[in-house]
Amino acid sequence: MRTRSIVLSIAAALGGALAVTGFVGCAATSHGVQPSALGKARPSSELLPLLAQPGPVELETVVSSDWAVERGGLINLDHPTAKAAGLVDGAEPAQVFFHALRHPDRGLFIVDTGVETAMRDAPEKAAMQGLIVSAMNMGSMKVHAPLGEWLAKQQQPLAGVFLTHLHPDHVTGMADVPAGTPVYSGPGEASERAFMNLVVQANVDRALAGKPPLSEWTYAREDGGLFDGAVDIFGDGSVWALWLPGHTPGTTAYLVRTPKGPVLLAGDISHTRWGWEHDVEPGSYNNDADGATVSFQKLRAFAKAHPKVEVRLGHQH
Repeated sequence: MRTRSIVLSIAAALGGALAVTGFVGCAATSHGVQPSALGKARPSSELLPLLAQPGPVELETVVSSDWAVERGGLINLDHPTAKAAGLVDGAEPAQVFFHALRHPDRGLFIVDTGVETAMRDAPEKAAMQGLIVSAMNMGSMKVHAPLGEWLAKQQQPLAGVFLTHLHPDHVTGMADVPAGTPVYSGPGEASERAFMNLVVQANVDRALAGKPPLSEWTYAREDGGLFDGAVDIFGDGSVWALWLPGHTPGTTAYLVRTPKGPVLLAGDISHTRWGWEHDVEPGSYNNDADGATVSFQKLRAFAKAHPKVEVRLGHQH
């Protein structure tokens, strides 16, 4: 993300001071972390027989805001297919989503958080402030459905938040989540140290203020499996957390079985429709480019093998 170049500029400005002290960055958040008590690790192959069966979960995807970010972050412009198509860097239209899951017994959950109401109405009071706003072009967001406004219209309380990962654009609406609401993420999201978190951590901390410790999915690592791990969230096979590290250490996609069929919420394993349809992995917006490419290829293989699974991407329809 553009944040990386800004943080590198900060590092240059600080000169050798950080090198002398051995500083290697900080965590994405100082918020507490605990193992998740929700969900059970199961082999990812166990979800395959369920794909042909209608599920019980109603799913709604909400466009919280329109946005624009650098194409080279979202799509690997050095990929031969991208070069052949003549793609060049520039502003790529994007959206910030949240997904509402209504389970008949467990209640209302959301995947990711859209945009905080204050981003539209009082930016100076929003959780996202300073360098991160300019670095990620958040000032250009055209807010349509802030999370808090949407939640106020719901007839049932929010039971929990499932995060694909902890990047600021996926927790931008977290301040609108009621205090005390459980929040779930993949392992290592909060703890991985990086220099760019110098400008990220305070923002994510503000977004998570008042929430319980982050509950990390307790995956059982699968070598050679469909995914790196899978968790049956409610124990009934209706919603699965799928571990696909690379974009971040704990990046998680969610497979939701709805009455109309299975839906895969891919998160930033693939940001764009063009990248997904042309088998081109994301660009520079990855913590681990090689790992992100492997996870992208795993998800593409799964989708090709199961074409009835509807795929909803990270930042484009």
